[in-house]
Amino acid sequence: MSAGTELAAAVEELRLGRVGAVLARFDAWIVGGVARALVAGTRPEADIDVAVDHELDPILERLGLPAKRHDRFETAVVDLGDGRHADIARTRVETYASPGALPDVAPAPIEADLARRDFTVNAIAVSLAAGHRILDPHGGRADLGAKVLRVIHPRSFEDDPTRAVRAARYCSRLGLTPDPATLRRLERADLALVTRDRRDAELRRLAAERQAAAGFRLLAEWGAIELPAGTDDLLEAVAAVRGDPVWAGHAEPGIRAMLIAAGLTTGLGQARRLAAASPGRPSDAIELAVGADSAVLLVGTALGGGWIEDYVREWSEVRLEIDGSDLLAAGIPAGPAIGAGLGEALRQKLDGAIPGGRRSELEAAIRAARRASGPI
Repeated sequence: MSAGTELAAAVEELRLGRVGAVLARFDAWIVGGVARALVAGTRPEADIDVAVDHELDPILERLGLPAKRHDRFETAVVDLGDGRHADIARTRVETYASPGALPDVAPAPIEADLARRDFTVNAIAVSLAAGHRILDPHGGRADLGAKVLRVIHPRSFEDDPTRAVRAARYCSRLGLTPDPATLRRLERADLALVTRDRRDAELRRLAAERQAAAGFRLLAEWGAIELPAGTDDLLEAVAAVRGDPVWAGHAEPGIRAMLIAAGLTTGLGQARRLAAASPGRPSDAIELAVGADSAVLLVGTALGGGWIEDYVREWSEVRLEIDGSDLLAAGIPAGPAIGAGLGEALRQKLDGAIPGGRRSELEAAIRAARRASGPI
């Protein structure tokens, strides 16, 4: 199979269907990570970045799909209807009024759009039109093959210091190493020049990566952040814990847990205290953990708090079969005694002091409620 045939087959596997056909009429190009994967022959990401040298209104009208627009940069996130999204952006050039500021943008051809990007491996485009022409004006494919991260512009990190965080993402994810000139410029990147919101958004993207620990270490090596002593082991431990099935579906806590471990947000002190605790009974564990942020619990688990995993896996899911209406029907007056009765019944159920079932729960709750309210 020829290279062109392989590329066409890879584009077909993106399953863009009618969306791809509509975009192709407007001379649209696949860019970003999907373009990089297409030319490298690797599995592309689910979501797709598209650049098009055209106003977006007629494109979105023709697509007829739900879209969230960002008019300042002439971009739109289109819901493809199958759980995937296409980020469609008008091709543009950018100028920076001051280091770290948001750029001013103006429409420009695809070649200029690729030239304003951060790294050569991100300046690759694959046409959605028949033939799927590849644009690679800055040698991104060669750098990708050589595992080199090369910046396109000498002032790239001065214009936007958050590109240092993106550099750490690409190096850790793709196994790239900055070339000497890029490394010298990376070491001068100053994240303090950008707003906290922009900096934190990029750090969160790094924290979401599978190889986030390596990415944070690179940032520290380059001087972009400072990691507290002992952070390396904790980052690796958090990465291992968040990959455990117990934490499946907890993507957001996993991101925040990596930031806590890197000392980039609060919560490490509480996590250490929870990890050091030794609750004797499940009900004691509930009292310790209730109200704690899930990210803090994850870090506490990584620090050796084995009981926290039991809490997340089992104890936090325990529920009573009764509720306040059952106690009211049994003659307990409305008020704090209802909560006291239910709380005690739950503690006894957690600790195995009563057998399962509504009857035993209700008896325990009534006894506790009466103690709390006095004789009825």
